[in-house]
Amino acid sequence: METVGVLGGSFNPVHIGHMMLASYLTQWGYVDKVWLTLSPRNPLKEPGELLPDMKRLAMLSIAAKGAPGIEICDIELSMPRPSYTINTLDVLRERYPNTKFKLIIGSDNWLTFEKWREPHRILDEYGVMVYLRPGYPVDKRHIDGLEVVEAPMAFVSSTFIRQAIAKGRNMSYFLPAGVYKYIIDNKLYRTK
Repeated sequence: METVGVLGGSFNPVHIGHMMLASYLTQWGYVDKVWLTLSPRNPLKEPGELLPDMKRLAMLSIAAKGAPGIEICDIELSMPRPSYTINTLDVLRERYPNTKFKLIIGSDNWLTFEKWREPHRILDEYGVMVYLRPGYPVDKRHIDGLEVVEAPMAFVSSTFIRQAIAKGRNMSYFLPAGVYKYIIDNKLYRTK
């Protein structure tokens, strides 16, 4: 049975850190594939700098093109909102019964995992892979369903990239091939 890691996020924009993590997890055998799962814009929150779903999805598609073991998943865009991770995993399992799904989150999210909807069911039925992020250590005691991964990290964030583009900085080395061109061609993240 194939194991797919589900790495969710707003990907506003997707950057090399996301791609490095996904590539590492597949190449080092933690999972067979990683599905970059786009989270929809929350209609109850101010959009702020969050681009529309289709623009973020386009950037994900550009980033994943030709990336071995990395695929795009837009399932949450068609699900009822608010979207909860447990619901996403349940729908994926129902649609792909011959695939084992594991959730991938950063150690910053692990600190608040107990507040998520049905966190123990996520651990028991799917499992959680936590990748370490600077400043967010994880207690190393054994927890059923938890796997801590020390993957190589790029200290870059989508916020940093948006702010740099707004200031006219060249971010071509911080983004997957083609994504920076898409951002520039579509005049995204520019200050008005």
